[in-house]
Amino acid sequence: MSFKKITKEDIEHFQTILDTRYVMTDTEHLERCSGDHTEDLRYLPEIVLQPGTTAEVSTIMAYCNQQLIPVTARGAGTGLSGGALPVYGGVVLDMKRFNKILYVDKRNFQVTTEPGVITQELQEHLKAEGLFYPPDPASKGSCFIGGNVSENSGGPRAVKYGVVKDYVLNIELVLPDGNIIWTGANVLKNATGYNLTQLIVGSEGTLGIITKIVLRLIPAVKHDLTLLVPFRSAFEACAAVNAIFLGGYTPSALEFMERDALEWSMKFTQSTGVHLPEDIAAHLLIEVDGNHMDELYRDAEAISEIVQKFDIGEVLFADSAEQKNMLWTLRRKVGEAVKSNSIYKEEDTVVPRAELPELLQIIKRIGAEYGFQSVCYGHAGDGNLHVNIVKGTMSDEDWNGKLTLGIRELFKEVVRLGGTISGEHGIGLVQKEYMDIAFNDTQTMLMKQIKHVFDRNGILNPGKLFVGA
Repeated sequence: MSFKKITKEDIEHFQTILDTRYVMTDTEHLERCSGDHTEDLRYLPEIVLQPGTTAEVSTIMAYCNQQLIPVTARGAGTGLSGGALPVYGGVVLDMKRFNKILYVDKRNFQVTTEPGVITQELQEHLKAEGLFYPPDPASKGSCFIGGNVSENSGGPRAVKYGVVKDYVLNIELVLPDGNIIWTGANVLKNATGYNLTQLIVGSEGTLGIITKIVLRLIPAVKHDLTLLVPFRSAFEACAAVNAIFLGGYTPSALEFMERDALEWSMKFTQSTGVHLPEDIAAHLLIEVDGNHMDELYRDAEAISEIVQKFDIGEVLFADSAEQKNMLWTLRRKVGEAVKSNSIYKEEDTVVPRAELPELLQIIKRIGAEYGFQSVCYGHAGDGNLHVNIVKGTMSDEDWNGKLTLGIRELFKEVVRLGGTISGEHGIGLVQKEYMDIAFNDTQTMLMKQIKHVFDRNGILNPGKLFVGA
């Protein structure tokens, strides 16, 4: 793929669109925008632009499209699939100035927001209004809502409330040629033409630049209870997940953590809040929520009775806000803890929930065959298991060659079980070589044609999703 390198004349042109403060070519800004949270990958852009209005984005895109300059949109840089990496250099469009919550419509349970608002700050703002936006990825304290929309993020509460796509009603989108459109309507039902809104959700910044988002909301819930259940068998912990649902209960969160995941997270956060007996192999972190505490206590007790049928240790009921926060901090910090221990790769597998025990067995079998250690955790309630593959003592040769074969075998098994190769992290750069496992030639052709309709010159986030893109 051939793109134009940015010249002095291009820089001067961008300075006619933006205040010079927001046109950056210094080493500090280029390096900051060269990576995200995906392994240790780095790709330097040639320039970083920070627009503050839709009109500025439109003007930038029209110029870049005409000049064949690649553009990669960037949110907070918390992605785990390399989606925000400018692999062809060019422009990084840093959306951090799009940081306003524009309008909370309490009558219609909606909010209009710019994409650079931090997800947790949006949730807290809405909670103060008695409203609830449920999707809560692990990085919610730093990630941007626009990045969540681009990746169709989930998080622990997806098991009860759904993922980002279930809350997006409408998007203001700047197309690669600079045209500005709204993708839908601010209504709960819409059977008018193709669903462009849902096409943009999860498209990983390859079809357009999101500049405004309209989200539907629900009433805030008043209470929640949290349980930590230790299991002597990780496979039984996975089996207990479906048993809870078959018992008639839908927790607001149901998270799985192997022993190593919890142990490493405790060391990373310097926490001593959980006792870890030697015979415990895994934990389920279970939350129930609602508006009536008596109902929550009944549900928690019933779930406790269900898990008692398995080989478990002592169930911990978090009896204070501090204890609940401690447990959730441990869960949310697992990824960082693993990364701090070793070079690693994280695979974002998802299967039908009842297939989790078999998936875990497959992961351990493939790990033994290919010589890698895995630390597994994730959103067990919806079948989404994060597999952190740790380099440990693997040779560089095996890590860079043999491991790819093991990952490919794992993904083939995931698809065989009825699952797919990413539940919430996206495809981006690092997963695209495995897309042939999930899609046949016809499906891939259709997606490439959609890309071409939106982005004829291929300037928008090139090098992502498809091999050869």
